[in-house]
Amino acid sequence: MSISVLEALAYFKKPALVVFGGVAGFVVGIWVNSTYFDDATPIQPIEFSHRIHAGENEIPCQYCHVYAARTPVAGVPSVEKCMGCHRSVATDKPEIIKVAQYFADRKPIPWIKVYDVPDFVHFTHKRHIKAGLECATCHGPVDTMDRITRQQPLRMPWCVDCHTSKEVENGRDCWTCHK
Repeated sequence: MSISVLEALAYFKKPALVVFGGVAGFVVGIWVNSTYFDDATPIQPIEFSHRIHAGENEIPCQYCHVYAARTPVAGVPSVEKCMGCHRSVATDKPEIIKVAQYFADRKPIPWIKVYDVPDFVHFTHKRHIKAGLECATCHGPVDTMDRITRQQPLRMPWCVDCHTSKEVENGRDCWTCHK
């Protein structure tokens, strides 16, 4: 009497297919996330150059990101803020013409977030600015970038490393407040 290897392995067929499907799904999920959702340098609707604005023209970060010092979010400038200068500056440039069209249509520019933390994270720009941190600490040398590129991962280990190595106002360690 002979025993077929195929008959002996038939018991493992369904579990093997489940494991294979799980691994394949995991790999596809990682690929989809990195291709479509984890873009550290998204293409924006307006090719805005921080190098020109913050670098060459030395416009301070908080001129455009007006909420950073007083709320949890930094905010993005309104179309009205952009048009405050661009009604008379570089009006013939293609990107400025796009901004003017958003303004004429009374629509906000649909900027794509480069930096975003999960909803369960309580982060506030206001506290970090009041503690004296420069924007470049987290966002890198924005004044040299034509297109914003994520410089730091802004994940828990990176934040904890920063918080445990920095001193805040009055010489207190960050952990005095963040226990």
